[in-house]
Amino acid sequence: MAVFSPTVSPVYVIGAGPGGLAAAYALRARGIRAVVLEKSDDVGSSWRHHYDRLRLHTTRRLSALPGLPMPRRFGRWVSRADVVRYLEKYAEHHELEIVTGVEVSRVERSPDGTGWLLHASGGRELTGSAVVVATGFNHTPRIPDWPGRATYGGRFLHAGEYRNAEPFAGQDVLVVGAGNTGAEIAVDLVEGGAARVRLAVRTVPHVVRRSTAGWAAQYNSILVRRLPVSLVDRLARTMAKVSVPDLAAQGLPRPGTGLYSRVGQGAIPILDVGLVDAVQKGKVEIVAAVEGFEDGKVTLADGTLVSPDTVIAATGYVRALEDLVGHLDVLDDRGHPVTHGPRTPKNAPGLYFTGYTNPISGMFREMALDAQKIAKTVARRQRTT
Repeated sequence: MAVFSPTVSPVYVIGAGPGGLAAAYALRARGIRAVVLEKSDDVGSSWRHHYDRLRLHTTRRLSALPGLPMPRRFGRWVSRADVVRYLEKYAEHHELEIVTGVEVSRVERSPDGTGWLLHASGGRELTGSAVVVATGFNHTPRIPDWPGRATYGGRFLHAGEYRNAEPFAGQDVLVVGAGNTGAEIAVDLVEGGAARVRLAVRTVPHVVRRSTAGWAAQYNSILVRRLPVSLVDRLARTMAKVSVPDLAAQGLPRPGTGLYSRVGQGAIPILDVGLVDAVQKGKVEIVAAVEGFEDGKVTLADGTLVSPDTVIAATGYVRALEDLVGHLDVLDDRGHPVTHGPRTPKNAPGLYFTGYTNPISGMFREMALDAQKIAKTVARRQRTT
C-alpha cells in the first residue's frame, strides 16, 4: 500500500478515461497521492458511449496502460466493450482513488501561488499541488454550422449518438466526414442492412491497411516518427500503391499531399477495416462534401441535391477546455493545450495535459508514456520544493 505525505496536497487528475487513469497510477507508483475527479458515474465514460463496432486500431500489446497488460483473450484488436472492462479492472487493480459525479468547472492558481484551486460541482473548492487535465480528445461533438439545417425533414444525428446499424436498416443514409469514425460507420451501415450508404468527403483521406501480412500499421507508425516528413511521405506513397487499390473511379483518388505531412496538420489516415472493399463494390458511394440544407434536402459541394432518410455527422469533436483553463492562456487558437505530457506552460507550472493529441503511433500508447513522464516530473518538482 502506498504511503503518502500528509503535508503535500494531492495531485488532482480531471477525467477517468485511459489518460487520467494511467496518470493516476503512475503518480501513485511514485508515492504521490493522486485523486481522480470524474463527472460521470463510471470510469471510461466516453468509451461506454462509442459505437458498438469500434475496436482499437492499435494492437493489444501496444495499447496497455502502465502496470497492467491487456488480457490475451481480448484478441489483437480490442473491442470497445473490452476496453471498458479493462479500464474498470485497471482502476480496481491499482486501487486508484476516484471520485465520480464531480465536475470541475474551473482551474486557477491557489491564492498563495504554490498550487492550484479547482472549482467543482456542489460548491467544492479543492486545492492541489498539481493538476493533470485528461478530459478527453472526444469531449464535445462538433457540428458545422450548415445553413438551412433546421429545414431538413429527415433524422439528423452526430456520430457520437450512433450505436449500431439496426435503427437504419432499409434506409438511405448519408454519412458526413471521411475520418476513421465516418468510414467505420459507413461500413457498419452496409453490413447492417441500410438500403443505400453515401459517404460525403471534403478532403480525400489517406487510406492505410490496418495490418498487412500480419504486420500492424502501428509498427510502421512507431518506426517512422523521427524520420524526415518528406521521406515518410515518399515511403507511405509507395506502400499505398502496393497495398491499397486505386479508387479514383469510385470517387476516392489518392491524395495529392503526403500522409505524414497531413498528420502534422492533424489529419490521421483511415485504417481500413472494410471501407476499401465496400467502395470497390459500390456498397458505399463517395459523394461531394455537404455545403448546406435546402428545402429539406442536402446540398453537396458539386451542386447535387440528395434526400437521405438520415444524416450522420461524423464531423469530430472539440476539446471544450475554454471554460476550464482558457483564462490561464494555456490554449492555442484551436482550443488545444499548448503543451502536453511532462511539459507545462511557462505561465502555469504544475498544470499538465494528456490525451489531447492523436498520434499515428497510437493514442493509448502515447498516453501510457506520457503518464510515466508526468509522474517523474511531478516527483522531481516535489523533491525540489
